[in-house]
Order: sequence, then C-alpha cells, then structure tokens
Amino acid sequence: MTSPSQYLSSTDIPLILRHLGRQPYLPLWQRMQAFTANRGPTTPDEIWLLEHEPVFTLGREGKPEHLLQAGDIPLVRVDRGGQITYHGPGQLVVYLLLDLRRRKLAVRRLVEQLEGSLCALLAGYGIEGHLIPSAPGVYVNGAKIASLGLRVSQGCSSHGLALNVAMNLNPFAQINPCGQRNLTVTQLSDLAAPASLTEAGQTLSTLLVTHLGYKQVTTDPA
Repeated sequence: MTSPSQYLSSTDIPLILRHLGRQPYLPLWQRMQAFTANRGPTTPDEIWLLEHEPVFTLGREGKPEHLLQAGDIPLVRVDRGGQITYHGPGQLVVYLLLDLRRRKLAVRRLVEQLEGSLCALLAGYGIEGHLIPSAPGVYVNGAKIASLGLRVSQGCSSHGLALNVAMNLNPFAQINPCGQRNLTVTQLSDLAAPASLTEAGQTLSTLLVTHLGYKQVTTDPA
C-alpha cells in the first residue's frame, strides 16, 4: 500500500464513495466509530451516502429539553457536535470520514466546503440557499433545509450533514431543531425541485468530490 510519504499532494489521496441505502442509526454509527478508531495513515478517506430509519440524535453538548415530544421515535445521544436533530426516510445523510491532518484541511474550511456544496446543489435547481453565521447549515427563505454536525478526533472527521429531500417533516415539530426555538424546516420536494434521493445524492457527491479536490475516487456499495 502507498505510504504517506509517497503521496504527491493532498489531491492524490484516494476516496471511496459508499451508497448504503436505508440504515438503522445505531449500527451505522457504531460502524463509523470503528472505522475512525481503526484507520491508519494510509487508509483511504470515505464518504457514505444513505438515509436513516426515524431517529432523533442529540449532540455531545445537546440539551435534552430541546426534545419536546419523543413519541415512538428513539433518541440517541451521539458524539458529534451540535444540538438535536431528526433523521428519517427521504432525508439524504452524508458522513465524511476524512483524515483532515493528511489533507491539511482545517475544520472551518471543511464546513465551508460542505455549505458551499449544498448551496451549489440548490442553485442547480434554481433555489437560493443562504447561511447564518451563528447557526451552521443551509437555509432557504429562513427555513433550514440542511444541517451540519461533525466530530473531529485525532485529526479525522466523522458524522457530516443531512439534506431534507422528500420526507415527513412532522417529527421536526417534536423538537427545537438544532436547539433553535420556532425554527422552520423545508425540503427540496416543497421547493419545486426534483425529489429523488438518488439524484440528490449523485449531485451532492459530485460537488463534494470537486470542492474537496479528490482525484482518485472509487464507488463501493458495501
């Protein structure tokens, strides 16, 4: 296997894209933790694209009071940053398992690349996305359409972003999304954009690869 010293530049670092379909949250999170814990200096970076079965997740410093009504949706406290959010079918989730030190990529720069990729996706549908400096994510007319939540451990990132494509938005009313009271949420299907999760995933993965500067990319469904 190629040693770190043999990489000509950060753009020579290989990337594996995985399209994982619909996944229960807990086993997938555990798989992500194991990948990050066991990766070495020559492990390729990976981006996972998927959708989750219904779940609320609460970040490391998240406040439980932002869960207003649990109902039959489980709550999982996780190791990412951020407050509470909802994942469910019809939402595109993208996990970014990247060695940031190897790529000489600052966390702030990674966040900018993620937000830029999301705004570019929206622009392709004729939708203007905007940012709020104090609240990471992407918004359309004040409503949140995509959220970000990362973890960085020993220079490697995990977790990532969630884009609302064509889902049941009602569970967001059971929480203060991202810890923000009275925050409204929206999705592509409500904005006259194509509501295909597959199409959104293909477009967003292409934008991420381009914005992050990867040149060696392979796709693996496993």
